[in-house]
Amino acid sequence: PGFAPPPSSTGIGPSSYPPATGAPRPPTMPGPPLPGQTVAGPPASQPNHVSSPPPPSAMSGPHPAPPVSGLHGPPPPTHPPQPGYQMQQNGSFGQVRGPQPNYGGAYPGTPNYGSQPGPPPPPKRLDPDSIPSPIQVIEDDRSNRGSEPFVTGVRGQVPPLVTTNFLVRDQGNASPRYIRCTSYNIPCTSDMAKQSQVPLAAVIKPLATLPPEETLPYLVDHGESGPVRCNRCKAYMCPFMQFIEGGRRFQCCFCSCVTEVPPHYFQHLDHTGKRVDFYDRPELSLGSYEFLATVDYCKNNKFPSPPAFIFMIDVSYNAVKSGLVRLICEELKSLLDYLPREGNMEESAIRVGFVTYNKVLHFYNVKSSLAQPQMMVVSDVADMFVPLLDGFLVNVNESRTVIASLLDQIPEMFADTRETETVFAPVIQAGLEALKAAECAGKLFIFHTSLPIAEAPGKLKNRDDKKLINTDKEKTLFQPQTSFYNNLAKDCVAQGCCVDLFLFPNQYLDVATLGVVTHQTGGSIYKYAYFQLETDQDRFLNDLRRDVQKEVGFDAVMRVRTSTGIRATDFFGAFYMSNTTDVEMAGLDCDKTITVEFKHDDKLSEDSGALLQCALLYTSCAGQRRLRIHNLSLNCCTQLADLYRNCETDTLINYLAKYAYRGVLSSPVKTVRDALINQCAQILACYRKNCASPSSAGQLILPECMKLLPVYLNCVLKSDVLQPGLEVTTDDRAYIRQLVTSMDVAETNVFFYPRLLPLTKADVDSDSLPAAIRNSEERLSKGDIYLLENGLNIFVWVGVNVQQGLIQNLFGVSSFSQISNALSTLPVLENPFSKKVRSIIDMLQVQRSRYMKLIIVKQEDKLEMLFKHFLVEDKSLSGGASYVDFLCHMHKEIRQLLS
Repeated sequence: PGFAPPPSSTGIGPSSYPPATGAPRPPTMPGPPLPGQTVAGPPASQPNHVSSPPPPSAMSGPHPAPPVSGLHGPPPPTHPPQPGYQMQQNGSFGQVRGPQPNYGGAYPGTPNYGSQPGPPPPPKRLDPDSIPSPIQVIEDDRSNRGSEPFVTGVRGQVPPLVTTNFLVRDQGNASPRYIRCTSYNIPCTSDMAKQSQVPLAAVIKPLATLPPEETLPYLVDHGESGPVRCNRCKAYMCPFMQFIEGGRRFQCCFCSCVTEVPPHYFQHLDHTGKRVDFYDRPELSLGSYEFLATVDYCKNNKFPSPPAFIFMIDVSYNAVKSGLVRLICEELKSLLDYLPREGNMEESAIRVGFVTYNKVLHFYNVKSSLAQPQMMVVSDVADMFVPLLDGFLVNVNESRTVIASLLDQIPEMFADTRETETVFAPVIQAGLEALKAAECAGKLFIFHTSLPIAEAPGKLKNRDDKKLINTDKEKTLFQPQTSFYNNLAKDCVAQGCCVDLFLFPNQYLDVATLGVVTHQTGGSIYKYAYFQLETDQDRFLNDLRRDVQKEVGFDAVMRVRTSTGIRATDFFGAFYMSNTTDVEMAGLDCDKTITVEFKHDDKLSEDSGALLQCALLYTSCAGQRRLRIHNLSLNCCTQLADLYRNCETDTLINYLAKYAYRGVLSSPVKTVRDALINQCAQILACYRKNCASPSSAGQLILPECMKLLPVYLNCVLKSDVLQPGLEVTTDDRAYIRQLVTSMDVAETNVFFYPRLLPLTKADVDSDSLPAAIRNSEERLSKGDIYLLENGLNIFVWVGVNVQQGLIQNLFGVSSFSQISNALSTLPVLENPFSKKVRSIIDMLQVQRSRYMKLIIVKQEDKLEMLFKHFLVEDKSLSGGASYVDFLCHMHKEIRQLLS
């Protein structure tokens, strides 16, 4: 009694997968569907299957249940197949099946089938084709949800997957480009949330870039009085506020307090209680919009000056000798014309300044009235000050000739340097002091090559120690070696000084310490190990151009308000927090996300649902103070089945990875990995116990929208931070840890489960990409060429038996042995295959926030080890399980929890 039939679920074995979405599925099966149930059949390419009758509980429950399929052992012989029932009605019965095109044989499970006659069948390896495939789920979602726009008017809708190309129409909830949630239907009580163990989190990207077909957030100007807000909780006017008393007052949707409508904002209501100007006001009809902030929202109650960019170039021996200094100076000459500017402005309002450094700092006066730039040296690095006020920060157009002259002279001045040592903290202090003196916010672009061992504040020692891996002290490798940089970061945030760091190490540099200020100021970090001009300059210059040009806000503060019942309790990302509610960022760009976890502090109701409002106060690149508001409404449920029907695995993995990557700062890596496995086992065991139909313990039954949780979780567990390979350096791990903390859902998706494309299958006459294949060596054929991308690297793998004509067309050489591993770009050849492959690579580069490094891998070559590390469904050399083995392990964990 009281049993609710399952939300749609997937078992592993003889079944086809319905689409991984919460959308209703059209009946595709012959025969009458059962009352109150959505029925979906197998893909058209598969024969219809027949299954035995479902138990009565599956038909009589109070909630409609989408289809279910189970992880099967051989069907017990007591149930002869009976025609006339829909397949996938219940996961606990085996099905009669023909050979299927996409999936292989049944999972043997553990031989535990009750009264099974005869000896149990010998266990055979789980067929990889019979377990949930990321490729299949991604393809299904594209075909089901890629054609229609996603309209945000309805509460609690699960958006299409991040891998699906779709347009968004804002009708009152923020676009999934700005906010994605782990679940769009959250439990009404904390007990229920604890029982399911599904974390409730939102991944928020407040300044996300929109595609050209979508409208940018409108800017609303309420004049002197500023935005209308709730008197008590200070939430901003939004579509969920309730106007009462003929429109004279409004009731807050977050805290229920009633506030007078200011006279200038008054408007009559129509017969439905809506204001008659509803559609004219973005803040009443849209999920995302901006307010122009008044002077009360500004520091020291005065409007901000436009921000400044300061370029700080390491001119020690390594930087000069590698050609880096000359490269940076050449690039800046043209790049300074592309500084970000407000929509219709003729030129950027951002001023620029220049510093070079090794053991001492050199400041440059580039005032427009000078014939030549002037250099001032500060050698007392222990007490940093800026030796000039006038002429350090200048307008690019006014000082153009002086700046050009300086950029020509810098490489010559230091051409014969013998100085190998560098300082680091004083460089940040210098930039900070310059911004303080100019009374503005801004960004430091620091180009740095080595561990700062010169005598100065923030001096570091080489503490790298591989012996600490897998010990309790491993966590120290991720922690900064001194608290000096944390204090410096705090001062930077107070001034709105954001630090972007470009690193060019030839050995250990201590990213964990050098990256602290970057991380806490909302900056970006880029690393080019063993930088070589000919192979790395493209990647570095592309990264630098994008970093300088991209949309960025300064002096930002973000607060997330929620309706009564839940509250924001935890935050992940690149920022600083001085209290429990305000996320402070000296800079916030269009690529950065902040992940917020929510916990219950009261009951929620199914009727009112739950609301969140993210408010970001920031200074635009022209010095305008603005508020950007994103609102989202979620459903609430009293049945676990509704929670499991509305989760989004990609977002869940994004959250779990960030949670784990923070965990390594304080716990041994093994503890962090075990906790991840345990939490996911609990999520799936709770589903099995409360939502799936009763069936034998030999079956693993997964919720439909979480069927990729095991494969993706395994990828996180095998990642370099949690299970490093031998060739992975301590700096690499600290770097990846920092990158992932700010990634959006699309970035973590491809980072943990890379995209693998068979290039030889590409249609040279169409614009489309070839269909992706699964990340496993057994999917590769020796006669083909493949491309693998993970957001940081692009590998082109060439099989030993590839036709000579293809090699000629792509690499311009006549045989496999002549292909060079050293290529960092493919040669430009005038043939359809070369053009197609290069256009695919360009297309992928544009989609990612960083320029990916191209690596050519020949089969059976030494680089192949590196490539295989990214075939994440296979066993890894560092001890990571294969997908098949991990799935069996998860099944065992779940069974233990259930017994």
